[in-house]
Amino acid sequence: ISLQRLMQPEARTNRTAVTEFILLGLVGTENLQPMVFVLFLFAYLVTVGGNLSILAAILVEPKLHTPMYFFLGNLSALDIGCITVTVPAMLGRLLSHKRTIPYEACVSQLFFFHLLAGMDCFLLTAMAYDRFLAICRPLTYSTRMSQTVQRILVVVSWAFAFTNALTHTIALTTLNFCGPNEVNHFYCDLPQLFQLSCSSTQLNELLLFGVGFIMAGTPVVLIIISYIQVAAAVLQIHSVEGRKKAFSTCGSHLTVVCLFYGTGIFNYMRLGSEEASDKDKGVGVFNTVINPMLNPLIYSLRNPDVQGALWRVLIGRRSLA
Repeated sequence: ISLQRLMQPEARTNRTAVTEFILLGLVGTENLQPMVFVLFLFAYLVTVGGNLSILAAILVEPKLHTPMYFFLGNLSALDIGCITVTVPAMLGRLLSHKRTIPYEACVSQLFFFHLLAGMDCFLLTAMAYDRFLAICRPLTYSTRMSQTVQRILVVVSWAFAFTNALTHTIALTTLNFCGPNEVNHFYCDLPQLFQLSCSSTQLNELLLFGVGFIMAGTPVVLIIISYIQVAAAVLQIHSVEGRKKAFSTCGSHLTVVCLFYGTGIFNYMRLGSEEASDKDKGVGVFNTVINPMLNPLIYSLRNPDVQGALWRVLIGRRSLA
């Protein structure tokens, strides 16, 4: 920090010109805000409830104490975190009719959002690797995907995600914000904040594109390689039932990967995009609300083991009594 001050003394003083941002939110019309509040409160409760149910099912059901469900449990915890970083603050602003957010709170929100989104990238890759080992290397699966390996994969994922989030956050704090301070979004994110900077954001945009390319590109390549080999192995299975079961578990994961990376690439892989549009808000809603809400549904819809465990969590105790 002291090195930053020496290098950019004027940046540190000018930045204090903006002490808070105004988040314009999803809708400008006052009449629509109660409806937005109800919809997002419902989405938040469904998402948290759905993901907590998945976590409870994994903890309660011994059949689900496998590497695949260990990673799924982590994904559910991430989904709860991801929606909690953005939606409760937005609901609070809708209730209080205050659209301002302090500079520090904005930067903190951005850091935690990128931390959790980055973790999602690596966790989805670990899940693809798990499916590859389970289907293509079944004889050595238990040793190659031991509890120690699972924990190492999660810890390394957190380390990479933390480094990514910290890099972008520190880079953002070197920019000058001297007005205007209206963010055309419902949470703080890099592309929208770049548009408000008084100083050049060229390096920041290149960093976002470059690091984003590595953060998203490397996992995507690894996932594709894993699934090419998985598809080849599954097609060699003679049993129709066995083939169906393999495609079922892989299909759920691939659906989540496509939704997550599709919206992420649209949001961040664009250099020099000038205007923040309603499309960005739509993608933001998809990233922070719809994806976390759909994940429990996608993973439980075609999975009898998860369905059975959820059923026992919800009504099992009552039937036992």
